[in-house]
Amino acid sequence: MTQPHPSRRTELWHGARDSLPMLVGAAPFGVIFGTLAAPSGLSVFGALGMSLFVFAGSSQFIALTLLASGAGLAVIVLTTLVVNLRHALYSATLLPYVAGLGQRWRIPLAFWLTDETFAVVQHRYGQADDAPHKHWYHLGSSLAMYCNWLFWTLAGVLLGRSVEGLDKLGLEFAMAATFTGIVVPMLRNVPMVAAALAAATVALLARNLDYKLGLMLAALAGVVVGVCLESRKTVADGEGAPRKAAEDMGNRYEPL
Repeated sequence: MTQPHPSRRTELWHGARDSLPMLVGAAPFGVIFGTLAAPSGLSVFGALGMSLFVFAGSSQFIALTLLASGAGLAVIVLTTLVVNLRHALYSATLLPYVAGLGQRWRIPLAFWLTDETFAVVQHRYGQADDAPHKHWYHLGSSLAMYCNWLFWTLAGVLLGRSVEGLDKLGLEFAMAATFTGIVVPMLRNVPMVAAALAAATVALLARNLDYKLGLMLAALAGVVVGVCLESRKTVADGEGAPRKAAEDMGNRYEPL
């Protein structure tokens, strides 16, 4: 006897529940962002508005850094665009599962798509069952992450306003520590490590460029190096598979 499919409410709750570890992990970053907003020149409503309408942790930290250094709007927009290009890959991966949904679903789910939500929902979408309400699971994870980020941003803003002389505490170091904590665990193969090293090298060499253009060039260098090495790896794996299959076939018929 087949089990009944989970209801919409059940899927919604399970999506939020399974995102709990991600909520805990995102909390300190939200607090740090809200805390650093005022010393960087961003108003309370500006900080909350950025979390409300941008909702992209890494981009928000980068924008905050560029804003504090006096970078122009074009540089901020282009830099955050490059950083967020990875979301195009996330979207392409999830497209087969949401292609049948209307725009009233696809638009908000696209806006709420983050690294954490992608990690949670792609596992659910990939499960071998024909449950018709998996997009409600997606919605549950998205709403949980969104509300969590807004809450901790507000907590950080209030903390920043309540602690006198916060801009003198050296909290700008928290940004570097934050990005180190995000990036290092993701360096799992040669293309990723090479991309990080290329970006770091370009950032160091171009650190004196006006309008913080070095940061944008570093991001572009990392993307180019990573994509090129990943493409070469894919081609090599594709060429190696037939060769290995042929060798296995030959070994199978060797005389004893």
